[in-house]
Amino acid sequence: MALLKWPKPGRNGAAPPADSADGRMPLMEHLRELRNRLVISLLAMVVGIIVGFVFFQPIWTFITEPYCALPVSQVLREGECTFAIRGVFEAFFVNLKVAAMFALVASSPVWLYQIWAFVTPALYRNERRYSIAFLAMAIPLFLAGAALAYFIMDTGLAILLGFAPDNAVPLLEMDEYLSYALVMLIIFGVSFELPLLMVFLNVIGVLPRATVAKHRRMVIFIMFLFAALATPSTDPFSMVALAIPMVVLFALAEGFMYLRERRQPKGEDFSHLSDDEASSLGDDPASPGDVDPVDDPAPIDSRTADPDPSK
Repeated sequence: MALLKWPKPGRNGAAPPADSADGRMPLMEHLRELRNRLVISLLAMVVGIIVGFVFFQPIWTFITEPYCALPVSQVLREGECTFAIRGVFEAFFVNLKVAAMFALVASSPVWLYQIWAFVTPALYRNERRYSIAFLAMAIPLFLAGAALAYFIMDTGLAILLGFAPDNAVPLLEMDEYLSYALVMLIIFGVSFELPLLMVFLNVIGVLPRATVAKHRRMVIFIMFLFAALATPSTDPFSMVALAIPMVVLFALAEGFMYLRERRQPKGEDFSHLSDDEASSLGDDPASPGDVDPVDDPAPIDSRTADPDPSK
């Protein structure tokens, strides 16, 4: 294994291989680089978890604000939001989950940069430009979806808890509410990334805009169906709140695809042809391989040709 390691310049006069400038390196060097970047990312996560433990109460207050804004959360104690705890270790695991959530968000610049730095040497210049643009758009879209989920969470909870009879007292557990809030934030955040995925597939040439326009109605229906199945609250308000922004982002993505393809040079369009339809190239009497007989020199007979051209 030591033979695969590059000698460091300046120590024994040797220099790295010449192909290292364009990102090429042996397999063991790739594994070492991956190990180092994983260690840096894990250290950032550990620091974030420690900070999350220290500041658990403010973070928990922020997460539970949608539920605590409802009158049903103050039934047991007047003017105070209450949760139920049914297990001995439930409070500890809730602290751990909240700290992990905070660490994942707070350390995202570190581990995103580590992923980017590891993948960058294998990309071309135009691919790097596209990846930077998509990464710069993906983070705000995810945060926008998570923010929307946070602001509509109280309405969804009010609709669901409103079905309880008058003589029932809601006792919502800490872990149950945390799981509900986490699923809502992730689903809304990831759903806002789907139109960006469409644009990415269009940029690399996998998904043309004509295909999207052809199945537009079906895509919109699937979005509403996905919103109905994905939202854990199963109330119509949360479904509509997720589906409508997805449709708007889908329309914006299709518009971007239309403008992008319009600026590109147009070639012959064969999208309207069936897969089983024969090509018209064979019907042309003058195929690309044909040669004009006037320009074609006469064949030389090897039996009569003079073997010595100097004679």
